[in-house]
Amino acid sequence: MQVRVKLFAAAREIVGHGEVAIELKEGSTVGDLMEGIFGRYPALKEMAGALVFAVNRELAERSMDLQDGDEVGVIPPVSGGTDV
Repeated sequence: MQVRVKLFAAAREIVGHGEVAIELKEGSTVGDLMEGIFGRYPALKEMAGALVFAVNRELAERSMDLQDGDEVGVIPPVSGGTDV
């Protein structure tokens, strides 16, 4: 099966693309997907504990099963703004 991975902010900078297509075996989870991505982009693994995932625009846990055609968002921690 194939899923689309959308990368945001620092994750996008590390990978060098805002979106990548990944082939996975049937029954794969978000966690399986991320291990594959970490293998391709080891620098991304450094922020692994802080990443948030969304499958088809809904927040998801690493244990969530993926389906062919799913869109997975990889969202790193965000900072910024101003103090009030």
